[in-house]
Amino acid sequence: MARPQKQKEETRTHCIMLRLNDLEYDYISEQAKKNHYPIAVYARTRMMEHPVPVKYEIIADLEELKILTAEFGRIGNNLNQIAKYFNTGGSRSLAMEDEIHECISQLFILRKQVLRLAGDFHGSNKTHC
Repeated sequence: MARPQKQKEETRTHCIMLRLNDLEYDYISEQAKKNHYPIAVYARTRMMEHPVPVKYEIIADLEELKILTAEFGRIGNNLNQIAKYFNTGGSRSLAMEDEIHECISQLFILRKQVLRLAGDFHGSNKTHC
């Protein structure tokens, strides 16, 4: 008596080629043997149980963003120089306090500009699915 035919939706017609190095293959084959599965069944089961998360990379290549990034770098450099000055025993002066306040106000201005640009890039999450 012949083996009964599988229903059409149960037949597997697609093939995936997967290359493994010796360590990967040994690990998967050991795990398959330990769980009493053929390697293909074990690999299929593991893939279905642990899907890989999908990551989207959004690149916005705008001249305005490049300018803002450069500004943030300059302000960060200024703040690092001020911090080094104070950490090496530098005395506080009115000029230093003015410089700190200027850096902070520039950061707030840049923050507003970044938020304005980010508002232009808000889109629908459905476009990424």
